[in-house]
Amino acid sequence: MKNLIVLTGAGVSAESGLKTFRDSDGLWMGYNVYDVATPEGYKKDPKLVLDFYNMRRKEVAAATPNAAHLGIASLQEYFNVTVITQNIDDLHERAGSKKVLHLHGEIFKMRGERHGNALFDIRGDIQIGDIAPDGTQFRPHVVWFNEPVPMIEEAARVMSGADVFVLTGTSLQVYPAAGLIDVLRTEVPKYIIDIHPPYVPSHHNFHVIEKTATEGMTLLLQKLANR
Repeated sequence: MKNLIVLTGAGVSAESGLKTFRDSDGLWMGYNVYDVATPEGYKKDPKLVLDFYNMRRKEVAAATPNAAHLGIASLQEYFNVTVITQNIDDLHERAGSKKVLHLHGEIFKMRGERHGNALFDIRGDIQIGDIAPDGTQFRPHVVWFNEPVPMIEEAARVMSGADVFVLTGTSLQVYPAAGLIDVLRTEVPKYIIDIHPPYVPSHHNFHVIEKTATEGMTLLLQKLANR
């Protein structure tokens, strides 16, 4: 069975009602992203940051997978599918995708403040004073700007083994995730699904489907199911 790798971003979950990470005004849910998504912002006002992600956790819990999530999961009938996502929600898993690699962390996990700490499930809120086993404050397991991306090497390894590649819901503006397409072998069939497709150099040979994630995935399913 061929390896199909899907790289997804916030646009996939937008149709489930989850706002994209960064809107055109530089705000995320009304907050400056540097106040709530950087180590500096966390150090300055940890309660603000914890409260922000507590709200995000509630929103993700209330959201449901959309047709794009379900379509990606259905590709498992025809391919060995791995989803590499920049999203911190669990909608791919709830849609039925078996192998999901979260580049930027997971909203339903938390860890202590030291890098590389053990992960713990969290469905409720994280409060100031909630202490990890190593004695540090619990924080969301989310990769903020200016932090290393621990899963990037594993993602590159997976990408290098792709036989088919699909990109959807990401602007390719956030590195190092955006650089993953450079790992793909030249001969691999590549597809972009996006109503506003991101720029990719012509040598990457992408087939572009200018549709929303849900509409485009329906079209792609028809194409790939007949390969």
